[in-house]
Amino acid sequence: MYENFAELYAIIKATEKLEKAYVRDIINSSDYETECQKLIAHFKTLASALKDTVPSIERFADTYKMDCPAAINRLVTSGVPATVEHRASAAATVAECVQNFITAMDSLKLNMVAVDQVHPLLSDLSASLNKLSILPPDFEGKTKMREWISRLSKMGASDELTEQQSRQLHFDLESSYNSFMAALPSSGT
Repeated sequence: MYENFAELYAIIKATEKLEKAYVRDIINSSDYETECQKLIAHFKTLASALKDTVPSIERFADTYKMDCPAAINRLVTSGVPATVEHRASAAATVAECVQNFITAMDSLKLNMVAVDQVHPLLSDLSASLNKLSILPPDFEGKTKMREWISRLSKMGASDELTEQQSRQLHFDLESSYNSFMAALPSSGT
């Protein structure tokens, strides 16, 4: 039993050190992910074997005064390396951007051209583009959305875009969408 406790203690401490090394950029993402997955796998195996003896990992850490919040989060709460969490978060933001682009373009095709209809859609798109850290601040889509939001803010809520403005906005959205898709890293990178 004490041997298993020592192993559990070592896994928690090693995970805490690994998390700190990753945050401090001492270890690269690839090595971090590989080592973290090993520790998580060992932890799950050992925790399963000790489930009757150690019903709560948090209580175990408290009992042995382990001050390892990052390890507890990674092993107990998250269960996956931070790199996997970050990829999932980025993928969700990319999906949100795509959804906002399509919604804005479709609304124009449906002749929804009143300022109070278009402005919220462009604001949502701009906000989702700004969440995505892989895009530079001067990215075409961000710049064009800021320009359009500024232009719409000077108009009244019930004002409508002219046919020319609507076509230009649709063109800018389409162009920005294509640039956005081109800026995304390919699945191999």
